[in-house]
Amino acid sequence: MHTNSVEGWRHGHVFLGADHARNERRTWAVVALTAAMMVAEILAGWAFGSMALLADGFHMATHAGALGIAALAYLYARRHAEDRRFTFGTGKLGDLAGFASALILAVVALLVAVESAIRLASPVPIRFEEAILVAVLGLVVNLVSAWLLHRPGDHPSVDHGHGHAHDHGHGHGHHHDHNLRAAYLHVLTDALTSVLAIAALLAGRFYGWFWMDPLMGIVGSVVIARWSWGLMRDAGAVLLDMMPDEALAQRITSALEQGDDRVTDLHLWRVGPGHMAAIVALVSDQPQPPAHYKAKVAHLRQLSHVTVEVQPCDHR
Repeated sequence: MHTNSVEGWRHGHVFLGADHARNERRTWAVVALTAAMMVAEILAGWAFGSMALLADGFHMATHAGALGIAALAYLYARRHAEDRRFTFGTGKLGDLAGFASALILAVVALLVAVESAIRLASPVPIRFEEAILVAVLGLVVNLVSAWLLHRPGDHPSVDHGHGHAHDHGHGHGHHHDHNLRAAYLHVLTDALTSVLAIAALLAGRFYGWFWMDPLMGIVGSVVIARWSWGLMRDAGAVLLDMMPDEALAQRITSALEQGDDRVTDLHLWRVGPGHMAAIVALVSDQPQPPAHYKAKVAHLRQLSHVTVEVQPCDHR
C-alpha cells in the first residue's frame, strides 16, 4: 500500500471546545481585572479593618492564581492540540484545570471560615465608609468578569473535522467546558463575597451589628464549598472517563444491534467539550467491515471518534 493511500485514512485528534479561542481571550481579560482588584481590596481591608473586605481580597488573590491556571490551560491545550504524544488530544486539559480550581475553592472556603470564626470571637474596629466603597468597586469588577465568562445562548454547533456538525442541544452536560466553568465560579464566588461584605458593612454601619461582618464570611464559605464540590465531582468524572451519557450509550447499542449483530463491549467517554469517543466490540454471524458499523452511528453527532472491533460469532 502506498504511503499516500495510508495518509488518506488518517484522522486528527483535535478535540478542543467550539469556543476555545474566545474563552481563552476572555479568561486572560478576567485575570487582569481580578489581579488589579485583588491588590486594591487587600490593601483596603488591612487599612480599614474589614474582615469581609479582606476576605474578599484574599479570595481574589487565590482566584487570580486559579484563573491564571485556567488561562494557561487554554494556551497549552491550543498549542499542543496536534501533539501526537497526547493520544486523544488535549481536550481534557480544561477538566484537569477545572479540578485543580475546585480544590483551590475548597481551600479558600476553609480559610475564610476559620478566619471569620476568629474575627467573630475577637471583633476588630472597622472604617465602614471606606470599606463599603471598595467592596462596591469589587462587586462591579466581579460582575463585569462574570459577564465576560458567561454568555447565555452561546452554544453554536461544532465542526470536528469528520464531515458534519455536532449538535450541542442534548442537555446532558457533556459539552460543558469545565475550565471555563471553574473560572466563572471563581469570579462568582468573588461577587458573592462582595455582596455579603456590603450587606455586613451596611448592617454594622447603620445598626451596629459588628458581628455581621465575620458571620457573612462564614455564610460565604459554606456556599463556596458547595460550588467547589459540584465542580470537583463533574470535572473528576471526566478525568476518570466515567460514562458521560447513558442515553447515548443506549442509542449506540440500538443502532448497532440489528439482525444478528450484538454489542459485547462498549466504552464511551468524553475527550473534550462537545466531543465523545467510543470503542465498540461486536460479534456477528456475518461480520461486516468496521466502516459498515461506523456508518450506522454517524447520525449521533456527539461522537467525534469511534473505533469498532468485529468478531465472527462462535456457535460452539
